[in-house]
Order: sequence, then C-alpha cells, then structure tokens
Amino acid sequence: MGRIVVGVDASPGAKRALAWAAAEARLRHAVLQVVHAYHSRELVAPFYFPSQHALPGTAAGAAGEPSEQEMTATLQDRAEFEEAFHGRAEQLLDTMLSELEEAVSGVDVQRTVVEDRRPAEALVELSTDADLLVVGSRGRGGFTELLLGSVSHAAVLHAACPVVVVPSNRDEHGPGRPPQ
Repeated sequence: MGRIVVGVDASPGAKRALAWAAAEARLRHAVLQVVHAYHSRELVAPFYFPSQHALPGTAAGAAGEPSEQEMTATLQDRAEFEEAFHGRAEQLLDTMLSELEEAVSGVDVQRTVVEDRRPAEALVELSTDADLLVVGSRGRGGFTELLLGSVSHAAVLHAACPVVVVPSNRDEHGPGRPPQ
C-alpha cells in the first residue's frame, strides 16, 4: 500500500488539493497523510526585556538581565501561545476533514501536525518515503499575483517523490484578479 502526502493550510487551494489527493488515494488504495506544518517560533514575539536605560525609572537585574520572575512569566506565556497554536492547527485539520467528509470517506487518513518547521521543509522531508506529494498552487501568502506559492514552488524543486500541484479555481481569484 502506498502513501500520499498532502499539505494543507486554511486556503481554498488546500481544500482542492485535499479533495484531489483523497480521490487519488482511493484509486490507488493508498494511505492519505494530511499534513499541516507551522513554525510557531516565528509567530511568537521574541524574548524582550528592556535594558536599564530603556525607560526612566525601570531597572532590570544587576547586569541588565531580566529577573527570574520575568523570565518564568515570559516562558509560560510562550508555552501557552505555542499550545494554543497547536490547538488551532489540530482544529484546522478537523475542519478540513469534516468539510470534505464525503471525499475522504473510505480512505485511510493519517493526520499530522508538524510543529516548528516551515511547511515547505516539513513536506519535502515527508516526501522522502511517500509515493506522491500533493499541494495547492497557492496558500495564504501575500504575493497573490504569483502562479505558485513558496511552498508549492519548494515542493516541486526539492521533493524526493513525484509532486502534483493542484491549480486554484478561477472563482477563488475574485473579480479583476488574475489567476493564481
């Protein structure tokens, strides 16, 4: 039995890629690994503690370092943020799989959330023992005029298995916007 890896995010293109990958998995009697990867360390604010010179009347530790209490609070905040973001990633998979319940019915689906990895890196790594990698042509990135997003571009260039890039639907572009 083979394995098809499909990368998803919250974009309409990811839904189309998942539906296409599910149909292909059904035809091939393959396992469908649905992957959402994110890099939370880039999303959370970096550690920041003002120096003793940053604000009048604010003193940090003896050497200008944060107190142990400030460090503990910051680490707890960061851990809570990362936990919340992981929960959102799991919820995204739940939502996508339930919205495409018909498409994935009868297919052996493996859900995978990859933390602290850029999506392109995670998908390329997972492609090493996959039979097929499926991605949408564009995700949620800001350069909407590009035909391929950064993840699909990296997948095509670096994956260790064949790659299918599912094109976006013309209706997703909106009026007056070029095809993505």
